[in-house]
Amino acid sequence: RIKASGLKLRFCTNETQATREQFVRKLQGFGFDISVDEVTAPAPAACRILRERGLRPHLLVHDDLIPEFAGIDRTNPNCVVLGDAADNFTYANLNEAFRVLIGLENPVLISLGRGRYYKETDGLKLDVGAYMKALEYACDVQAEVVGKPAKRFFESALAELGVQPQEAVMVGDDIENDVGGAQRCGMRAVQVRTGKYR
Repeated sequence: RIKASGLKLRFCTNETQATREQFVRKLQGFGFDISVDEVTAPAPAACRILRERGLRPHLLVHDDLIPEFAGIDRTNPNCVVLGDAADNFTYANLNEAFRVLIGLENPVLISLGRGRYYKETDGLKLDVGAYMKALEYACDVQAEVVGKPAKRFFESALAELGVQPQEAVMVGDDIENDVGGAQRCGMRAVQVRTGKYR
C-alpha cells in the first residue's frame, strides 16, 4: 500500500545474522516486493566507518554476515566489530574480542546494534546489546552503535530517501530501538503489536 501510494519507503533492519541479500530473499519468500537497495542495515554502515577511519576489525559476528565485510582489511585488528553472533557468542570468542580491545591503547568497539533481546519462532533470545555491555564493562570503553537506535542509523536512512526527519514516520515493534530511536532523531513513530512489542 505504501509503495502504491507513491510515498518513499525504506526497510530499516538491525538484522546482523545475514547479508542484506539473504534478508531480502527471505522477505521475498514471504511475498514482499522488496529489493536490496531499499534496505538500510548496520553492516554496510559499519563498513563505511571502517574505511573512513582506516580501521581493521576483529569480527565477532554471525558467520552468514561475514560476506558484508568483503574487501575490508582484517589483518592486525585495531578495533572490534560486534554483531548478533548467535552460537558464536562463546566464552572463547568473547574473550578473544576482549583481548583485542584490552590490548589497544585507544580501544574501539563498534556494535551493529544494542538490542536487549529479540523474538524467534522458538522464543526470546539475548541480543547483541548484552554482549556489547559485557565488553564495555570489561574494557572500560563506550561502544559506537551503528544500528538502531543510533541517530546516525536513522539519519542514513533519511538521507537515502532524501527527506527530513519531520517528513518521515518509523513503524516498528521495538519501543526503544524503533520508536525511541526514530523519535530522538526528530521523526514520528508508530509501534505495531507484533514481535516483541510488549
